[in-house]
Amino acid sequence: MSLLGQRPQLGARDATSSSRRKLVAPCSQRVARAAFGRAFVPVRATATLDSSAATHSASVGSAHHASSGAAASANGASADAGFQKFLDAVKSGANLVPLSQRIFSDHLTPVSAYRCLVPEGDSELPSFLLESVVNGDQQGRYSFLGSCPALEVVASRDRVVLLDHDKGSRTVTTMADPMQLPEEISRNWRPAAVDGIPNVFTGGWVGYAGYDTVRYVYGSKLPFDSAPEDDRRLPDMHLALYYDVVVFDQATKIIYPIAWVPVGEQEASDPAALRAAYEAGRTRLAALTAKLAAGPATGAGGLLPGAISLDLNKRPALPENSNMTKQEFMDAVGATKEHIQAGDIFQLVLSQRFERRTFATPFEIYRALRVVNPSPYMVYMQARGCHIVSSSPEILCRVDNSRVVTNRPLAGTRARGKDPEADKALEADLLADQKEIAEHVMLVDLGRNDVGKVAVSGSVVVQKLMEVERYSHVMHISSTVTGELLPALDSWDALRAALPAGTVSGAPKVRAMQIIDELEVNKRGPYGGGIGHVSFTGAMDMALGLRTMIIPDAAADTLYKYTGGPAAPGAPPRREWSVHIQAGAGIVADSKPEAEYEETVNKAAALGRAVDLAEQAFVADGRSAA
Repeated sequence: MSLLGQRPQLGARDATSSSRRKLVAPCSQRVARAAFGRAFVPVRATATLDSSAATHSASVGSAHHASSGAAASANGASADAGFQKFLDAVKSGANLVPLSQRIFSDHLTPVSAYRCLVPEGDSELPSFLLESVVNGDQQGRYSFLGSCPALEVVASRDRVVLLDHDKGSRTVTTMADPMQLPEEISRNWRPAAVDGIPNVFTGGWVGYAGYDTVRYVYGSKLPFDSAPEDDRRLPDMHLALYYDVVVFDQATKIIYPIAWVPVGEQEASDPAALRAAYEAGRTRLAALTAKLAAGPATGAGGLLPGAISLDLNKRPALPENSNMTKQEFMDAVGATKEHIQAGDIFQLVLSQRFERRTFATPFEIYRALRVVNPSPYMVYMQARGCHIVSSSPEILCRVDNSRVVTNRPLAGTRARGKDPEADKALEADLLADQKEIAEHVMLVDLGRNDVGKVAVSGSVVVQKLMEVERYSHVMHISSTVTGELLPALDSWDALRAALPAGTVSGAPKVRAMQIIDELEVNKRGPYGGGIGHVSFTGAMDMALGLRTMIIPDAAADTLYKYTGGPAAPGAPPRREWSVHIQAGAGIVADSKPEAEYEETVNKAAALGRAVDLAEQAFVADGRSAA
């Protein structure tokens, strides 16, 4: 199972909201039709998903599964049965009820399905695609995508904007801890359980809590005024609430379009309002399904393949532009070592931010990153003010189906060997490296402390200690710390306790972050924070913002290219994008400044390889990297 989106069976909880969703364009352009192609057919909904169910075309209409378009008119009894299931769920106390379909489709991929929902030209619509690669090269079973959120919470320092697309309203307020707003909205969620939908993420909050959201937790110890220069003005936190989500099952080739219907307290006792809410949900589901059935755009500006000659096994070109010179970074390493020698800290993660300009689009870079650096947490996200393209290997915070909090420190790295024997030799070398082991043990202690803040006394356990995990290009030492979440707390409390991970801050954590404020040049933004989701059930899965490219929406000096790519000679003009790649190194007492500098450069270069590939595959005159 994918590491992304495992949905728990927690106590039913949901949010009160308007039943009639009126999202702004282009989301309002919804057509209730069922234009199914030969390889895109609905399958009978059953309580248990099995291979036989996926081989027969039939109308959909059991447990909260709604028929769509023409199928609805041809199967009124099924629709009425679906409405009765909907009523039964509301009567049982649910205030969020999902309508869904099960569709067999072996021609769509998560990438092409995303392009069905978000056209190439729409680079600002809030949306997401979450994928996973496990064991280095195996596609995770489930992928998740969505667009057109109903609500958005955008926080910059203590200023919080709530965007309600249902009501067409914008509310601005001031909060010492803006995370309390989505937490409060989540508190009353009571989602209905649904047969036939995988036990995975099916809807809820998706977004990021940046590195600086830790200032909401520590207050005067880490005030915003002490942060480095905020040159990009990105939100510190952006979370979007998605009622409409698509779940991909890679194993069975079944897609689950899902439309959640919120039911307010007054609506719950009004039969006419319930019928209206149900029909509105069916219309949304039909529109979502129709977009998938239509397929992504092709031709100029569409989703096209690209020929490449880039040797991905060669060492990538090193990045040239950074917010720190080499000498400035090495001086900062020296200053960090002085703090260590003085006993202020034991370790600190010092980072610098590299910049690269490219005519490859953020989504093309994501497509390339899937090839260059597949990881457990693959993320493409169009957030407010930026795009996030990430291939993180590490959990920041997970709360699972039994309220178990998981923290997985990942530290200590070696490249993969050219053959199994070389791979084993590199593993032995890694586990014999006392510096790497000391750093990792320190991070395990931090993880135990973070989980212990929110866990039942005596429940914190180191489930796995210093195991080597292999990824496509590197191997890491990994440990797993778990604990049982206190009954009075929720996943938001677990996130507060985890921010930021020791792998991007240091030890002791607060003092290390204070020194980072003094030594780094610019505010970190999403780098070093959490990127992921909080489901309607209360489950949370947040990846650590590592191996992440932040691509701001616009720059004052943006260039344009007036020629198409190699596969689309008549394509519209391309705009230039500024890709920010931040990379850090763990500084300890015996660190060598130049070696630590080279570590950050090499990490950034590895991600830059995805930009090289995207340019060569999709952009005319793309660079030919070494």
